[in-house]
Amino acid sequence: MEPVAYVRARSVEEAAAAHAAHPGARYLAGGTNLVDLMKHGVETPRTLIDVSRLPLDGIEELPDGGLRIGATVRNSDLAAHRLVRSRYPVLSQALLAGASGQLRNVATTGGNLLQRTRCGYFQDTSKPCNKRTPGSGCAARDGIHRDHAVLGHSPHCVATHPSDMAVALAALDAAVELRGADGSRTVPVTDFHRLPGDHPEQDTVIRPGELICAVTLPGGAAGLPSAYRKARDRASYAFALASVAAVLDVDGGVVRRAALAFGGLAHRPWRARHAEAALLGAAPTGEAVARAVDAELDRAEPLRDNAFKVVLARNLARRVLADLAPPRT
Repeated sequence: MEPVAYVRARSVEEAAAAHAAHPGARYLAGGTNLVDLMKHGVETPRTLIDVSRLPLDGIEELPDGGLRIGATVRNSDLAAHRLVRSRYPVLSQALLAGASGQLRNVATTGGNLLQRTRCGYFQDTSKPCNKRTPGSGCAARDGIHRDHAVLGHSPHCVATHPSDMAVALAALDAAVELRGADGSRTVPVTDFHRLPGDHPEQDTVIRPGELICAVTLPGGAAGLPSAYRKARDRASYAFALASVAAVLDVDGGVVRRAALAFGGLAHRPWRARHAEAALLGAAPTGEAVARAVDAELDRAEPLRDNAFKVVLARNLARRVLADLAPPRT
């Protein structure tokens, strides 16, 4: 058994200082992903810095009608919050689709963003995995990859990001507030997670020692029609084969604002910029929606055994957008 030191931080500044003072440290909040990876031997931190008791568990209404969500807000509390349900239903729906009630009661907003892939080869230390051990190879590419990426993958990694919440946040143009030894900064959620490229071991743009303090939702998306839909192998708490988060604003019979993000298809939540551009200024007819979705998914590069995910995502996106569009008179 490997010894692990434990530090309970009393402030964000103390947490950042402790991380800097302990090489190989990891922040611990709910632990629903980190502790599992420690059991598998994938994560081997020498020090755990407990940030679960920091004053980061509030949800604050912003002057523009948006929300600031503390990093330690539990997924259950966030999904049930009245302003989230009324102004950002896509986020509440994504959280409720993400895990069992027991896990949602423990999992945090910041931890959800930082969870790592559920690729079986990543979690099995007897198999090669560039994400776990850079340069060792990607066993999934020629192995079992039915659940893996069809967009944005590289020769070094074909894993997918597992979060449902992050897909909704991408569609909402949310931002992540970070704080570390060098100060504070804010990163759009759409830029927070990385594509694998040559460095799949780097899941996000977070810098060593930085701590997620909050996620902000912009007021511009508040109250707009939005929805999240997920396809999975079983109805009860499975990771997405494909998922869709959409925000759609139709005025005068044409699309004034469209935001579409896919989950389960890439190394990060995939913001469908090509589909959005095709929808803007168009009437949201079935034909226009189909063309827009195809404009995005025609760029997919499925692997040997997962081309079905492209068809699945296409049908999900068309259905969600059709449901959000007002009926034509």
